[in-house]
Amino acid sequence: QVLLVESGGGLVQAGSSLILSCTAAGRTLNNYSMGWFRQAPGKEREFVAAISWSGGTAIYADSIKGRSTISRSNAKVSIWLQMDSLKPEDTADYYCAAARGSVSRQTAAYSHWGRGAQVTVSS
Repeated sequence: QVLLVESGGGLVQAGSSLILSCTAAGRTLNNYSMGWFRQAPGKEREFVAAISWSGGTAIYADSIKGRSTISRSNAKVSIWLQMDSLKPEDTADYYCAAARGSVSRQTAAYSHWGRGAQVTVSS
């Protein structure tokens, strides 16, 4: 069982930066690709970013590409998502997820999910 816990959400102003963290409780994330997804009120959950088990491959949604960075610890217990130049449209609940195998943009590829961290960007 992989228990994922997100932290770092909150209320921020447009243009500022935020770092979201996700930590695996009780075990490492060896052999798991990790992803961040978000879900705004009334909308479907959407892909944000993902990183391979080794950390050598990272992919991003076009909506955040160029202003966000996903990374993971060498100990494979934590991942982070740094988001810069935040916009009001970035407001959502952000979820961390783990998947066996390659990085993926598809929610169906991820077998373990955290409970989410709320991010609100004010204009």
